[in-house]
Amino acid sequence: MGSPWKGFVEFTLPASPPTAFVSADLSSTSPVGLSLSPYGRSMSFDPGMLHNNGHTAYANGTGPGIRETGVVEKLLTSYGFIQCSERQDRLFFHCSQYNGNLQELKIGDDVEFEVSSDRRTGKPIAVKLLKIKPEVLPEERISGQVGPDLHAYPFTVLHGYIHPVVSAIPVHLDGKSAPVQVPTGSVCYERNGEVFYLTYTTDDVEGNIHLDTGDKVSFYMETNKHTGAVSARNIQLVKKKQMRCQGVVCATKEAFGFIERADVVKEIFFHYSEFKGDLEALQAGDDVEFTIKDRNGKEVATDVRLLPQGTVIFEDISIEQFEGTVVKVIPKVPTKNQNDPLPGRISARIGFTDKELPFGEKDTKSKVTLLEGDHIQFNISTDRRDKLERATNIDILPDTFNFTKETREMGVIAAIRDGFGFIKCVDRDARMFFHFSEVLEESQLHISDEVEFTVVPDMLSAQRNHAVRIKKLPKGTVSFHTQSEQRFMGVVEKEVAVTAKNASPTKGKEKGKVVEKESEEGVIAYEDCGVKLTVPYHVKDLEGGGHPQVGDKVEFSINEVKRTGQQSAVSIRVLNRNASSAKRLHGFVATLKDNFGFIETANHDQEIFFHYSEMCGDLENLELGDTVEYTLSKGKGNKVSAEKVTKVAAVNGIGDDVGVTVMMGKVIRPLRSVDPSQTEYQGLIEITEEGGTKGQNYPFGIMGMANKADCLQKGELVKFQVCTVAQTGQKMACNVVPQRRAMVECVKDQFGFITYEVGESKKLFFHVKEVQDGLELQTGDEVEFSVVLNQRTGKCSACNVRRVSEGPKQVVTPRPDRLVNRLKSITLDDASAPRLVIVRQPRGPDNSKGFNVERKTRQPGVID
Repeated sequence: MGSPWKGFVEFTLPASPPTAFVSADLSSTSPVGLSLSPYGRSMSFDPGMLHNNGHTAYANGTGPGIRETGVVEKLLTSYGFIQCSERQDRLFFHCSQYNGNLQELKIGDDVEFEVSSDRRTGKPIAVKLLKIKPEVLPEERISGQVGPDLHAYPFTVLHGYIHPVVSAIPVHLDGKSAPVQVPTGSVCYERNGEVFYLTYTTDDVEGNIHLDTGDKVSFYMETNKHTGAVSARNIQLVKKKQMRCQGVVCATKEAFGFIERADVVKEIFFHYSEFKGDLEALQAGDDVEFTIKDRNGKEVATDVRLLPQGTVIFEDISIEQFEGTVVKVIPKVPTKNQNDPLPGRISARIGFTDKELPFGEKDTKSKVTLLEGDHIQFNISTDRRDKLERATNIDILPDTFNFTKETREMGVIAAIRDGFGFIKCVDRDARMFFHFSEVLEESQLHISDEVEFTVVPDMLSAQRNHAVRIKKLPKGTVSFHTQSEQRFMGVVEKEVAVTAKNASPTKGKEKGKVVEKESEEGVIAYEDCGVKLTVPYHVKDLEGGGHPQVGDKVEFSINEVKRTGQQSAVSIRVLNRNASSAKRLHGFVATLKDNFGFIETANHDQEIFFHYSEMCGDLENLELGDTVEYTLSKGKGNKVSAEKVTKVAAVNGIGDDVGVTVMMGKVIRPLRSVDPSQTEYQGLIEITEEGGTKGQNYPFGIMGMANKADCLQKGELVKFQVCTVAQTGQKMACNVVPQRRAMVECVKDQFGFITYEVGESKKLFFHVKEVQDGLELQTGDEVEFSVVLNQRTGKCSACNVRRVSEGPKQVVTPRPDRLVNRLKSITLDDASAPRLVIVRQPRGPDNSKGFNVERKTRQPGVID
């Protein structure tokens, strides 16, 4: 809108001449020409520029404007804002106030301006803007060194390093933005023996690189025309400082290895030639430090040196333990495309947040198989390099079986090998394989232990199963069968027939073999609720001292196998014998041969032959002196033998009345088992001590021997007591103990010989394990012992060897005079003397070379 008046404006310039008159047509909308008479120059002004678009050229509208400096902080299409350098103000400016090419004005440019006030609002604004061009001094490029990393606080300069300064950005006038700090670093350089420091910012670094303390750089020096501050510009990296890194050796090959770095999640190659130390001592898991160099475009570790164990720490493990649930397990057989080192997942609530944490194979405390849904306890590990969190120290909680959907089975440990074993299952026919690593609670298992387990398919063979997550149970928890509480009555319809394949229990024990038997079941007939039934039975299920025969009335319980439902009679007890059956006799096992044996009768005066095929029961457990029950039968040639031999407990009434007096005697006749040529079975002892009964003889049998396996020889001295046989009233010798003493003739590695005559041999063999108290016998020691007969070889040997007294000490035989004189005459210069030449130094158990003790040189003529 044009002004209706014309006139002149008079104003004073800050420099002489003081006054100028300007003629302008204020009503015209066209530019007005102004003539400055003192200088004879003419200038054209825009009316808006003259009147500042309605603003005065003075801060308060009455005084002259003062030039200030600042930085363009915000620039829009037609206006912007300037951050003042001399005061904490942010001024508005209109683009029409910029004197220059507006396209060249950018955010961050230094400008010079005057401060005016807005006529409408009265707020200060910037007018008459000029861009300040910085001066660069000098033009040459200077080399320097970068100092430490940027900080957000003032610093103290140290020689050779950069200490950053932070310039605080004042609070914005609009109050919407918080104070901003621009971090700067410093570069130090030397000139004429003096060290100077220059500041720089990240915008002054050429290229997208990060400078570290100690890096060598080149730069230009630049001084700010307005403030006079000197800084570094156009910084270029010359050489990176070599940093020492740390890590752990993760793999070693034939001539090289790999190190897992502690600063980044990465492995780095190194050659053994770069290792500074004993290469033989280097192994995976050692902590090392190294320098990184670039070779053929790849980073390699050089100058590798060992660090104390425990120096390098990759992760921080929480002290607090957490509980969670396994949502993904680690596959036993990894897939081809599986590259995740932490394939497992655990879901847990940490604080008030639900998290899913990964885990790997090494994060479990044990090697017990984890299943989805397992309730577990764990710690959280945080990697220092990438802040990755994972679960570690994972342990299965006891109540985990309440959360999983697995089917638990029970069984008994049937066999244990080195590192694995087999379980006899309650619900399965086959024995189940298991590994010791699958045992929970680190409990040690033994044969017959009752356990609970889970059956999973074998990953290598789908047709096989194995037991995992094995838990030991209290005794009596596992039962393979159920036994009825009700007792039944019945009659034996068929007896048990047992045929032994391995004829000798002695041979079976010596070879460690189980005697194989062909057993045919017996049958018992009974009634239950008016229904006639039959049930099988076995010899092992008999109770008491009798073997039931056909027609005998018995009492029993019924046992049912859980897995198959098969029933059998157990806890069988004979109630009434069948009157028509043969009479059962009692006796004692006197002799055991390869395929047969002999039974001493209840009167201890005869022996009855029996074949092992007539033995009912476990032949392996049959020993000398065992009480047995049998029947008599006649075979070929009217020879009497025992049939249906059954091992029973000792029967009351067979025991003898034993006297208190202990007597001394001499064997004048051994048992027939020792001397088969004699006709009498019983042995005979003559009393030798002074007294009224000297010369009186007492017979004895196998039950009279204190050691049933001892072979009493004719002429041996013995101690014994006298007993009375209940059936016949005969007095016999019992508790017979031989009084043998002899000298040790020699001792070899694991055996020796005693000077004692047995039969045709004048020396008696013994094994060192038969020596009591673990003593080492020497030649000349006096010993007591027992003599046993080997049924297979027919030879006698000593057992239960006990040292009575030590023999004379062995005297070391001195060296012969001839050898002593020879050694004294040998000198080091004697070429004919025997010499010892070290061809190769030995190696110790720790792989060290040489001896720990220095070898001493023998002095000539001196005998150690």
